[in-house]
Amino acid sequence: MLGSTLESAFQGLRASRESLDAAQEKWVEPFVDTSKWEYFDLSCKSRDQTDDKVLHDAVASGKRLGAIFKEPTITPTTEQVKEFGLKKPFGSPNGAMRRGWNGITISRDTIHIPGIKLGFENPVFFERHAVGGEYGASWKAVGKGKVLTTYWPENEKEKPVIVDGRVLHDDESAVVVYDNPLDNVEDLARIFFDRCLEAKIVPYVVTKKTVFKWQEGFWQKMKAVFDAQYKDAYLKAGLLDKTGGELVHLISDAATMQIIRWTGGGFGMACHNYDGDMLTDEVAQVHRSPGFITSNLVGKNEDGSLIKEFEASHGTVADLWHMHLRGEETSMNPLGMVVALLGAMDHAAALNPATQAEVTKFTVSVREAVYEAFRTGKGTRDLTGPQGLTTEQFVDWVADNLAKRMAKDGPPDVFTGDEVPEVAAPSKKLRRKYKAVDQDAMKAFFDKFDTDANGTISFEEFVDMTLDLGIAPLKPEELAKEAERDENHAESERV
Repeated sequence: MLGSTLESAFQGLRASRESLDAAQEKWVEPFVDTSKWEYFDLSCKSRDQTDDKVLHDAVASGKRLGAIFKEPTITPTTEQVKEFGLKKPFGSPNGAMRRGWNGITISRDTIHIPGIKLGFENPVFFERHAVGGEYGASWKAVGKGKVLTTYWPENEKEKPVIVDGRVLHDDESAVVVYDNPLDNVEDLARIFFDRCLEAKIVPYVVTKKTVFKWQEGFWQKMKAVFDAQYKDAYLKAGLLDKTGGELVHLISDAATMQIIRWTGGGFGMACHNYDGDMLTDEVAQVHRSPGFITSNLVGKNEDGSLIKEFEASHGTVADLWHMHLRGEETSMNPLGMVVALLGAMDHAAALNPATQAEVTKFTVSVREAVYEAFRTGKGTRDLTGPQGLTTEQFVDWVADNLAKRMAKDGPPDVFTGDEVPEVAAPSKKLRRKYKAVDQDAMKAFFDKFDTDANGTISFEEFVDMTLDLGIAPLKPEELAKEAERDENHAESERV
């Protein structure tokens, strides 16, 4: 059994809770001493019973230990407050963690199973600024009148500054106030550029600074760090060959289109909080689903040490939970949660080097066992089709495979091939929204571009279709021109 790592584990609810309980019992407990792990139940019921003390304790534990795994949780809606019988609509646990750990960035990256093609061919990295923007906004519903926003300096000897003053003419308006802290952008930049350089990924910075002038500071800070500390290394690695030798800025509109076009992957984007939330949802859809995207919060202690929290990007999978309650078979893919748990274990081991070699063998072995299940048709049905395994069968198969891997001496076996049996090809019909597709509308859409009505789309017809949809990949020089036109257009609209 491996030595104990110090780690916080934040528990959620529903199907995600059930599947991870099974995985921890059969994958982790036989090989890892978890006696020093600290557990916190962040379900709505637990938060209600403790008046949210459990959340405050969890944040304090994470700050102290520095390595956290979090399961999917929910922020209750007004309807759920009534459904669960809660005292009040508790706030987002994620928001409390970002504040408590001085959140810098939320790293959201694509998860890849070697040998299986998902959406992006190569990794896509994303840094989402963890603070500021709409998520920390205050607001009031008001009527006709005037609004004055005033900044009062910390030094009371300095004069206050009027940030904005406006007249409201409508009978009903929502007045919203928020700020964007910039002091930690340099930290975000170093995390982003370090990760992209190590993975040989081309970095981009995304804002809407052409219209939202207050976003200029984010770009300037990112560029200053890049030029001073990273540019030479990126040039030497050849990662700026297609960007004119410079760090490229994309307005958010252009980034939206590039994510669809750049299915080869191999790029990273860093942006503000809200843009990061929206754009990573798009990345998830291109890559297959939120279940194939990581979500790792990085914060910073007062002594400069990093706090890292790992979770899956998907929610509590309520639909599968209701199937389970009805006694129906479920086939939940726990990949996102497993990758998050292993990431937390790796970080905990990095903070305690005495256990690092042993923990690394275990975490690599679990990943490889899970990946092998999908490659050999023993995965869950979202990837392997109707012949795939149920949740319980999948956990058992991986457990048997893992036991064999851990029984071997030496470093763990790692898959190095590139051929996969046909049985492992993803089943499109098992995607969640497949049944919701309007088949008649899809047929009409297909017929529009099948100009010779032969039942197939030729290459020329395919080019026409991608041009019509605005997703045709462009040559690098044309891409640069298009980005410049977009910025100029946005500037003219603002004026």
